[in-house]
Amino acid sequence: MDSIGDTRVGGKSGVGVLDKAVGILSLLAEGGPATLAGVVRGTGLARPTAYRLLSALEAHGLVAREDGRYSLGSRLLGWGGGAVGSSLVEVARPVLAALRDRTKESTQLYVREGDRRVCVASVERMGGGLRDAVPEGAVLPLGQGSGGRVLLAWSEGAEGDPDLAETRARGWAESVAEREVGVASVSAPVFGPDGGLRAAVCASGPIPRLGEHPGERLAGLVVEAAREIEGALVR
Repeated sequence: MDSIGDTRVGGKSGVGVLDKAVGILSLLAEGGPATLAGVVRGTGLARPTAYRLLSALEAHGLVAREDGRYSLGSRLLGWGGGAVGSSLVEVARPVLAALRDRTKESTQLYVREGDRRVCVASVERMGGGLRDAVPEGAVLPLGQGSGGRVLLAWSEGAEGDPDLAETRARGWAESVAEREVGVASVSAPVFGPDGGLRAAVCASGPIPRLGEHPGERLAGLVVEAAREIEGALVR
């Protein structure tokens, strides 16, 4: 089995307990809520060690526990929101809720972090399913899904990629079963007052409801939500 440092954080600091704690947080960020057994399997830690670290992280508000499953805690998510700009997350939440109500689908806001994207705000659809719901703090690949494509399309050097150039030309991206089987999504870019890309706003739902061309139904609403967030940022 690969070490936690190799698989979750890209290296070890030399401080064992810190590496193990970061490994647990990375697992929960990438995979979502997990039981103690799931944390043990995902990190390779001994069960007593995993339990002790989870208890310590929970005491500090970095991990939350509900119905026997652990997830990222509100304190950690709050820090994350501050890191990407609290104003962005604050103004995005009501817009995401309104977009959820208009589309009847789950909605998210993603920001780029290196070669990955992080969900910094999420609103689940009423009676949402596990597949199309993305927890806040989730770390996802840039190369899969409409949100990742949007974040790539407005990055430096994207002009040389025909697919990304097409995304830039129409102002939004769609994906069907790219990241998760059975899920489709549509995303649009959110720009800051300086014109730079700040985030990607996304609506996602099951393919049987959205079809093979989800942009036909969702693109206009998602783009409108992106413009609403931009307008709120300059006020």
